[in-house]
Amino acid sequence: MNTSQIYVAVSIVVLALIALLVLFRGKSRKKNRLTPLAGLAFGFIFAGIIFGDDRFIGYSLLGIGVILAVIDIFKKIKE
Repeated sequence: MNTSQIYVAVSIVVLALIALLVLFRGKSRKKNRLTPLAGLAFGFIFAGIIFGDDRFIGYSLLGIGVILAVIDIFKKIKE
């Protein structure tokens, strides 16, 4: 396993832990639930990490995820 594969594996594990924390904490707090748009953004970022071997596809998926997350943040601020 080379260095970039180790970074990808560690990133996937960290994102999975964050997702689990959000799911378990989200049930106790109804105000801070994960919106569908934020979930979609998380999925795109996760896919960008998985498909990171091809830079164009990986960075495109990461970019889409970040854009969706920013849109979700602005929607929450306006509410």
